[in-house]
Amino acid sequence: MYYFDYVFLKGYFAPAIGIDLSTSYYGWVPLSLPLPLTLIITSLSKPFPLLLSQFSPEKPSHRRTKSLYLRHRLFNMEPTAQHRLHSIKLWPPSPSTRQVLVDRIIKNLTTPSILSRKYGLLSTEEAEEDAKRIESAAFATANQHFEKEPDGDGSSAVQLYAKESSTLMVEAVKRGPSIKEEHEAMPMYETVTVTADHETVFDISGGSRAFLKEDEAKELLKPLQKPGNEYKKIRFSNRSFGLDAARVAVPILVSLKDQLTEVDLSDIVAGRPEDEALEVMSMFSSSLKGSDLRYLNLSDNALGEKGIRAFEELLSSQSNLEELYLINNGISEEAAKAVCELIPSTKKLKILHFHNNMTGDEGAVAISELLRKSPLLEDFRCSSTRVGSEGGVPLSEALATCTHLKKLDLRDNMFGVEAGVALSKSISVFTNLTEIYLSYLNLENEGALALSNALKDSAASLEVIDMAGNDITSEAAPGLAACFVAKKESLTKINLSENELGDEGTIVIAKALKEEFPRLTEVDLSVNAIRRAGARVLAQAVVGKPGFKLLNIDGNFVSDEGVDDVKEVFKNSPDVLGPLDENDPEGQTFDGEDEENGDDDDEELGSKLKGLEIKQEE
Repeated sequence: MYYFDYVFLKGYFAPAIGIDLSTSYYGWVPLSLPLPLTLIITSLSKPFPLLLSQFSPEKPSHRRTKSLYLRHRLFNMEPTAQHRLHSIKLWPPSPSTRQVLVDRIIKNLTTPSILSRKYGLLSTEEAEEDAKRIESAAFATANQHFEKEPDGDGSSAVQLYAKESSTLMVEAVKRGPSIKEEHEAMPMYETVTVTADHETVFDISGGSRAFLKEDEAKELLKPLQKPGNEYKKIRFSNRSFGLDAARVAVPILVSLKDQLTEVDLSDIVAGRPEDEALEVMSMFSSSLKGSDLRYLNLSDNALGEKGIRAFEELLSSQSNLEELYLINNGISEEAAKAVCELIPSTKKLKILHFHNNMTGDEGAVAISELLRKSPLLEDFRCSSTRVGSEGGVPLSEALATCTHLKKLDLRDNMFGVEAGVALSKSISVFTNLTEIYLSYLNLENEGALALSNALKDSAASLEVIDMAGNDITSEAAPGLAACFVAKKESLTKINLSENELGDEGTIVIAKALKEEFPRLTEVDLSVNAIRRAGARVLAQAVVGKPGFKLLNIDGNFVSDEGVDDVKEVFKNSPDVLGPLDENDPEGQTFDGEDEENGDDDDEELGSKLKGLEIKQEE
C-alpha cells in the first residue's frame, strides 16, 4: 500500500482534493487503486490531468510528512498550456474552487471509514457545518500566510491551505458526531439554562452556522437585557458578527461584564473581511474590559498578532483566568509574544490550549515564559504548532515548573530526540499526570526510551500513553513494556501506532500485556509491520480482559492465515477486534523482507513465544 499527502504539479503545490480522503490519517491518503492513476487537481482555476507513475516508497524520517516520493509527468498538454501553467497565480482560490473543497470535505466526513467506525459517522447536517468551518479556518490561515509574501505565486499558501484542511478534517472525524442532548432539540436561538449550581448559561452556538444581522442580533440577545438576569456564562461562537450586530451586542456586554465569569467568543468573525473582523474583535474587547473572568475562549478566529492585539483591552485586564483557549488562531511567533505580553498574570491558570497554530520555535520560547508563570497548570495542549527542537527544549524545560500537570498534549511537532530527552527530565515532577500525548514528535528510540523510563518512575495514576508515529523499533520495546507494567493498575489506553516495532517488538509488548491490567480498554499497534506471529500473540494477550474494548492492528503485514488466527482468538467477542481492511498480506518490512518469509519468522520467534501459548477465549 502506498501513501501520499500532496501532489507537486510542475513546481506548484496543490492539494489532491479529487482523491477520497475518507480513510486518511493526518492527511495521508492510502492508495490501493491500480496504477497508473489519473488525478484531476481541482485546487487550480483550471483542472490539469496528472499521471502518477513509478511510485517509490522509502523509509520515512517522519511519517507525518514523508512516506512516498512521487515522480510524475504531465500529459496531453500543449506547449502554450504548459507556459500558462507556469504563469498561474495560485492564490487566492476562486469561490467555486473553495466550494469544491467544501463539498469534498462533506463527502469525506459522511463516508464510512476506519475512523468513522471507531468514532462514529457524522450526519450530513453536521458534516456541512464542519466542512464550512474547516474550509473557512484553513483559508484564513493560508491567506494570512500569503499576505506575508504578496510577491510570491501563492504556492506556499496553497500548501498551507491543503494541510490545514486535511488536519482539521481528521480532527472533525475523530471528534465524532455530537451527542444529542435534550436542549439541542430546542429551536434555533434558544438559550440553554443550567440551574443546578444557581448559575445560568447563555448559549447561541446551536443551529446552523450563519452571519448574524442587526435585527437578528437584537432578537437573539433579548434575554441578556432582562433586568435581574443572572447570566454568568455566555457563548457567542458559531455566529459571525458584523459591525451592525456587534454594535447591538456591545452595550449588552458592558452591562453584564461585572457578573460574567466565562466568555466564549470563538469563531465569531468567520467570513468577514480582515478590517471588519479586527474592528468587531476590538469592540468586544473594549466592552468586556475589566471583567473578572475564569474562562476565556478566543479560538477559531484566525487572530494572528493583529487579532491578539485587537483583544488587548480584554486580555490586559485579566489576572484570574483559570482556562484560556487559543486554538486554530494562526498564533505566530509575534502573536505568541503578544499573548505573553498582554496577560498580566497566569498564576491561577489551570488549562492552556494552543493547538493548531503557527507558533514555531521562537513562539514556543515565548510560551515557555508563560508556563514558568503558571504554577497551577493542569492541562497544557501545544499540539500541531510547528515547534522543532530549538523551541521544544525550552518548552520542555519550562514544563518542569508545572508540578500540578494532569494532561499534556504535544502531538504533531518536530521535537526530535533532544527535546524528547529534555522533556523526560521534566516528567519526574508530574506526580498527578493522567494523560500524555507525544505522537508524531520524531522521538525515535532514544527519545522514546528516555520518556518511558521517566514515566515508569513517576505519574502513579497514568491512564493514557500515546507515542504513535515516532519511528520506534523493537529496540525500545523492552523499555516501553516495563513502563506499561509499572502503570498496569491505572492504564486505560496505549497507542503505539505508525511505528516500526515489527513482530519482535510487538511480542515483547504482548508479554507485558499478559499481566493484569484491570482498567485497560484500548491498544493500538496499527501500521507497525506486524506479521502473523506478532498479531496472534498480541491478540491473545488482550483477549478476555474485563472491560477491554478495542485492539487495532490494521495496516500491518498479516497473512490471510494470520488474520484467520486473530479472528479465531476473538470469536466470542468480535466487536473488540478493530477492522483489518488496510492490512497488506504482501507488504514489505522496513528492511525489505516480504510476507513470504512469514512462516520463517514464526520459527525464529519461537523462543519468544514460550509461555504465550495460544488459548481460545472461554
